[in-house]
This record gives sequence, C-alpha cells and structure tokens, in this order.
Amino acid sequence: MSFEILRPFGPSIAKVTIPNQIINDMNQYIDDLSVNEEKISKLDHGQYLAGNVTNEFRLDIEFMQKIKWAEFLAQSCQKWLLDGHNISLKKFDIIASWVVKQFKNDYNPIHYHSGQISGVGYLKIPEKMGETKQKNKKLNHNGKLVLIDGSKKFVCTPTYVITPQVGDFYFFPSYMMHTVYPFSETSDERRSVSFNAKIDDDAAKLR
Repeated sequence: MSFEILRPFGPSIAKVTIPNQIINDMNQYIDDLSVNEEKISKLDHGQYLAGNVTNEFRLDIEFMQKIKWAEFLAQSCQKWLLDGHNISLKKFDIIASWVVKQFKNDYNPIHYHSGQISGVGYLKIPEKMGETKQKNKKLNHNGKLVLIDGSKKFVCTPTYVITPQVGDFYFFPSYMMHTVYPFSETSDERRSVSFNAKIDDDAAKLR
C-alpha cells in the first residue's frame, strides 16, 4: 500500500491509496443508490454538512462492513500515528462516513469536522475542472481541496492545496479548517468519500 506522511505545516497529514476493490465497490454502490430516491432520502446527510453541493449522503453500516471500510480507515490511521508520532492507537470509532457528489459550480465553504480524526478520498474526478477567468493566472484552484492551519508565518505556509486524484485518501485532524473550490466547464462529477472518527484520549492530543 502506498503511504506518505506529509508535513506542510504544524499538524501532519497522511496520504494513503484506497485499494482498487474498495473504489470499484463504492462507485457501484453509489451509482445504484443514486437511482433509488427512497433509500438515498433516508441516508441524506446534507443537513449536517457545510457543503453547497448536489448530493451528500451517509454510507450505510451494512455496506461499510461488507467492504471492510472501517478496517481500511483504522489501519491507515494507526500507521499514520505510529510511524509519524510514535502513538499506538487503542480506539477508533467512526462517527459517520459519507459521500459528496459535486458538480459544476458546487462548493464547500471553509469548515471543520467533529471527532478527532477526519479524512477524504476520491472516487471520481472530472477530466478537466475548467480554466481561470484570467488566462495569465499561475494557480488554478478549481475543484481542489485546501487545508488551512493558522496564519502566514516565516518560512511556513498556512495552506496546503490538494489536487484530487482517484484513489488518493488524506487523513487530518478534524479541527483543521478546509474548503473545496467549485469547478466549471464540465458536466462530469467530482465524487469523494469522507469520515469523522473518535480515537482514544492520548492519541487525540496530537497537534
């Protein structure tokens, strides 16, 4: 399994690769669920989330158990804390895991999550996210995730910009502010999966 610990600023971030089988199973589950209005209505999670997006819904427990989703998250989180901070994780309890279906002009404002650990991974990404209005711009944040920690400091940036790639999954402290920019010029879907979890108190002191 590909695994990196990133330190763009104070708190570390873990970048993990989602197994292909989980990606395929989850995309099939989401595609099937998207045409089942009754079930998707029961799983709707939008009222608890900050996003101004097309659709946000929880993964049901039976499906998460079937694909061993909690095991993947817990093992990855354990490796992050042990390798990066010499902390052995004793408890990992998922509060919720949900899917975000984002389309043209959808966005997620700056926000943070509950619990102690959060994360996001990518299941589908548009081939193109659109150009900047001013063609001479060096940076194009369309459809990107930005993690935020504090303010600008000497030789330290307060932001970390993530370009989504299918299969990439990022873990970060749940208090970390973050945002997702809208994209344009495409009808394709940007599909991600996120979670919040509680861990044991000693590990939760990570900063």
